[in-house]
Amino acid sequence: MKAWPWVWTWAWVVAGMTAGKDRLLNIGGIFPIGGSDGWQGGQACQPSAMLAMEDVNSRPDLLPGYKLNLAWNDSLCEPGLGAAVMYDLLYNQPTKLMLLGGCSTVCTTIGEAAKMWNLVVLSYGSSSPALSDRQRFPTFFRTHPSATVHNPTRIKIMQKYNWSRVAILQQAEEVFISTVEDLELRCKDANIEIVTRQSFLTDPTDAVRNLKRQDARIVVGLFYVNAARRVLCEIYKNSLYGKSHVWFFIGWYEDNWFENHLQEENLNCTKSEMRAAAEGHLTTEALMWNKDNEKTISGMTAGDFRRRLNQALIDQGYENQSTPVGYQEAPLAYDAVWSVALALNKTMETLAVVNRSIEEFTYTNKEIADELYKAMNATQFLGVSGRVAFSNDGDRIAWTQVEQMIEGRYHKLGYFDVQTDNLTWFNREQWMGGKVPQDRTIVRRQLRTVSLGLFISMCTISGVGAIWAFLLLIFTFVHRHRRLIQLSHPACNNITLIGIMLCLGSIFLLGLDGQFVGKQQFQVVCGLRAWCLSLGFTLAYGAMFSKIWRVHRLTTKTKIDSKVRVEPWKLYVMVGVMVVVDIVVLGVWQGVDPLQRTLEVFPLEVPKNTVEDVKIKPELEHCESRHNTIWLGLLYGYKGLLLIFGLFLAYETRSIKLKQINDSRLVGMSIYNVVVLCLITAPVTLVISAQQDASFAFVSFAIIFCCFLSMALVFVPKIIEVRHHPGERVEYQGDGAPSKEEEERYQKLMRENEDMQRLIAEKEEKIRLLKLKLQERAAIRSREKQQQQQQQQQQQQQQQPPPQQQQQQAENHISMPCQTEAMAQQPRLRQGGQPAVRIVTPDAASAPEDAMVPRISYDISESYL
Repeated sequence: MKAWPWVWTWAWVVAGMTAGKDRLLNIGGIFPIGGSDGWQGGQACQPSAMLAMEDVNSRPDLLPGYKLNLAWNDSLCEPGLGAAVMYDLLYNQPTKLMLLGGCSTVCTTIGEAAKMWNLVVLSYGSSSPALSDRQRFPTFFRTHPSATVHNPTRIKIMQKYNWSRVAILQQAEEVFISTVEDLELRCKDANIEIVTRQSFLTDPTDAVRNLKRQDARIVVGLFYVNAARRVLCEIYKNSLYGKSHVWFFIGWYEDNWFENHLQEENLNCTKSEMRAAAEGHLTTEALMWNKDNEKTISGMTAGDFRRRLNQALIDQGYENQSTPVGYQEAPLAYDAVWSVALALNKTMETLAVVNRSIEEFTYTNKEIADELYKAMNATQFLGVSGRVAFSNDGDRIAWTQVEQMIEGRYHKLGYFDVQTDNLTWFNREQWMGGKVPQDRTIVRRQLRTVSLGLFISMCTISGVGAIWAFLLLIFTFVHRHRRLIQLSHPACNNITLIGIMLCLGSIFLLGLDGQFVGKQQFQVVCGLRAWCLSLGFTLAYGAMFSKIWRVHRLTTKTKIDSKVRVEPWKLYVMVGVMVVVDIVVLGVWQGVDPLQRTLEVFPLEVPKNTVEDVKIKPELEHCESRHNTIWLGLLYGYKGLLLIFGLFLAYETRSIKLKQINDSRLVGMSIYNVVVLCLITAPVTLVISAQQDASFAFVSFAIIFCCFLSMALVFVPKIIEVRHHPGERVEYQGDGAPSKEEEERYQKLMRENEDMQRLIAEKEEKIRLLKLKLQERAAIRSREKQQQQQQQQQQQQQQQPPPQQQQQQAENHISMPCQTEAMAQQPRLRQGGQPAVRIVTPDAASAPEDAMVPRISYDISESYL
């Protein structure tokens, strides 16, 4: 309200100048000049309107007999204050014929209320699309085009550069909300994806960060200039500028808006940082300056008007190099005053036909108000902002210009005519890096595969192992008649070798991936992997398990049923049952829920040694089914039980060596090796499954190590033995099963062994008891001896013997040890003179080779006590 004294002073001066000559036609003006938020375009629009008042009142053919008078005040771009200014204007004389307004938020308030006073409102600085609603704002016009006029231009530019993915950042104001809603509809019609829509009230920090998370490259920003500075600072902090990003800003900011008021608004960005973030951005704005150097209705060209406006701003205290807010919209305010004058002039002509006067207008006179509305709606002229005309919604029909910030200055790139859908382009755009930015990060899918060197090396080693296993099969066949081979169950050994070859072959299948086979073939590979590795493990480990199980049975069955024999065919049946279980499980798995090719997607990576705006999307192939966990759990559980049971049997028979299976200890060591590596490999591969090289190398190494070590333990001793005894052959041909006589002899020796062990245990217990008695006897003798020594000392003290007697006693004392030694050399006899008992086990020559009969001897003398 501080401007009111100046306003009324201006009105009084104008009235004094025209007193006695012309009468006044009063209009009201609401200009947003001060304040910290919103648009303060009245700083340049108010002086521009005053220039128009001078030019209108200097025209004798316009408003004959009348002078136009403007009463105004500052609204600070606040709706509440704007409403208060309007009420002051309306409730203070003289009557206002029309209202001029600026700032969308204020015009929304006064435009909706003006119909109550039958007033036409003409805005020079309101772009809110909501103001185009004739139901809500029936008497509203504007020389400033609607914000939606930019949207067709933005869409046209996006189509020109093939941008089909954009983001929107808006300030939470009605003008921008309605603009965004219109933009979304147009983008949908043009098949342009809006990846995200972010809004903020005062602080854009989080909204800008969200844009970065969404990989927004083309961003449309809609906010007032003070918010635009905060946004630009956050753009710099989040690196959302440069060759990879394009920002669309509103074009009605002043030219150096990004460098002004940084300290006043407490922005922690320097001018150089703001300049760097602003470089390359695009603006779209309705054409506000006549681009042709031709005279307008005022007799001036746009250049003439610019010079007059610059001088007026200098007179008001603005420096030569500084342009106030609203400088771009100043021609709109100038043409708005001319639109009011032409509409009033047209209305006066219409009323004169019916002998009425414009001075009869009151806030309740709807007839004159309707004439004013019709005259304004029909107004057309060439102004300093271009061709001025209004649509049925009261919007300005205008072209749109596109500009780009290049090296800190705006350069015109072209114009767009919405009515003809014609884009005039000058090809002056400049892009960092020399190429048009992309609307998204180009993501190149990259399949992670096993490195070729690792694959070849592992396949080579496994191939060598498979060849070795095949040679061992030949070796077993060639020397099948040897006793050494016969007693090691050659059939089980052959099954083990076949399983090893399958396991080693699975390494080749595990390394096959997208670099060798296609998608369809990969699914076949998935099934082969499961069958080959599972059956190979079952054959190799199952054969060793059956052998160690037979060892355990042979050493324990005498305690259960000595007449039952462990037939060799039972071993083959055991392995066959394991294979059948595998076939059933794998068959049901592949039939119900087959393994398929799935892709594991990793976070985007920046490629090395490239300048392109490209990121790599790593993918890794896996063989999985819908219920993969259930099937793996079933297989792991079944084979895990076999591993644990095999480990138990190997431990129980660790010190047993049988003639029927001469390599049982070596088989047990192989089982230890398999169990340990399987328990380590299975969980580790689940953890490192995302690392294809590490996973393949770890699994391959475990398979190779198990297979090579098992072959070495089981077959190398046989090869060495054959080399040392090349001519030895077995005496009989068969499967290594013992004869009936050998079996009976073995059982007899086992019984004798058990009886002898029981007898030895009894004797050891008796010896222990005897030792205890000896210890007690020795303790008693020690005490008695001490007592005798004490008595002797006392007697010696009482009577001392003569020297000759002492010498005789000494001689007798010396002869006693000799007698004791002679007695010790005599054999100890039982009572009755019989010698001590000696317990000896059966002669080793009479026992079979592998009979577990201890050979122990004890000398026990009861007369020792």
